Amino acid sequence: MSTPKGVFVIELRPDLAPKTITNFLSKWVNGYCDGKTFHRIEDWVVQGCDPKGDGTGGADSLPTETSDTSFTAGSLGVARKPYPKTVSNDSQFFITKKDSLFLNGDYTYFGRVLSGMDVIEKLSAGDKIISTTILSK
Repeated sequence: MSTPKGVFVIELRPDLAPKTITNFLSKWVNGYCDGKTFHRIEDWVVQGCDPKGDGTGGADSLPTETSDTSFTAGSLGVARKPYPKTVSNDSQFFITKKDSLFLNGDYTYFGRVLSGMDVIEKLSAGDKIISTTILSK
């Protein structure tokens, strides 16, 4: 994923969240996130790809796929409203900047940052996703 601050690379985990992976890959392949912002930047998380740019956009239509995987620094998850916990947002994703174990079991974990955590740390609210490139192993 390319941003004004640099590029970061993520590894997706279809074994943990197959419906989530299918949803996000279909969006990313078609450039859905390109030009959208990282609207939420906190000391522990960055969040982006909201079509409204303010944390309220996207459909709450994706089933939450929980696993035993811990949200450590560099984890990729899906945003959702507090209730119902069984439904996640279909467009907004987040990346944890530090261990965030309080998310375990309540949010969908669907990948991790392989390289570019320094880029994640530099992101500011309003920075845009320039492009998303899908690589395969």
